[in-house]
Amino acid sequence: MQFEVTESEIIQAKYPHNLLISGMFIFNLFAVPLVIAFHIGMLGLLIPFVCSSALVSYIHFKSKKVASSFVAAHWRLSLLNSKWLFIGYTVTSMLVGIAWLVSLTAHDASMKQILWTALTRIGLLPTLIAVMVTAVMEANAISQATNRELPDKLAIKIH
Repeated sequence: MQFEVTESEIIQAKYPHNLLISGMFIFNLFAVPLVIAFHIGMLGLLIPFVCSSALVSYIHFKSKKVASSFVAAHWRLSLLNSKWLFIGYTVTSMLVGIAWLVSLTAHDASMKQILWTALTRIGLLPTLIAVMVTAVMEANAISQATNRELPDKLAIKIH
């Protein structure tokens, strides 16, 4: 559904989508390899989760403080799209938990390390896939903001 909005509102409506995409790439695609490369450990993988959670919390609170209904709807859309990212985090945390349990069953210390390393790297894939899915959805949302559009489910709520 299209709306009559100003150029300023279009720029404001794009902001949450750009913010989420930038945060995802910085916190997930750059931070995770750095955590692995610098051998910070598995607790270091909480850094992207905590940073992403803080960013999504900011988007949540900001969506309630925007005056324009069109802009506020785009903040909410960005919040809705971030659900995919957290689904990826959930699946990854389950797989890392399974990797930990499997590595505990190994009797040899070197086999334990090999299992842990291999399975945790596989466990990180759902989050990376979720980042890509969310990025595509956010790119689509930027296009919708540019074209003065909203998805029908959000457009109905503001009319």
